Amino acid sequence: MKSLQQLGEAVAVERRALRLKQKDVAMQAGITPESLLRFERGQVSEFGSRKLLAVLAVLGMEVTFVKVGTS
Repeated sequence: MKSLQQLGEAVAVERRALRLKQKDVAMQAGITPESLLRFERGQVSEFGSRKLLAVLAVLGMEVTFVKVGTS
């Protein structure tokens, strides 16, 4: 993923696939539903790492780092 917007979209897709509501994921992650809504819609200029990791944990996802530009 190359942008925060793409990351938010991926989170939204997974949340919907798990049939979870934004408010429930937000509550479990310790953030406001509005914050999650704006993140999923790509309406934030930053989304802190603590928030991101908490949301990903609720969804059973994790961050993986991949070096780009090497082949």
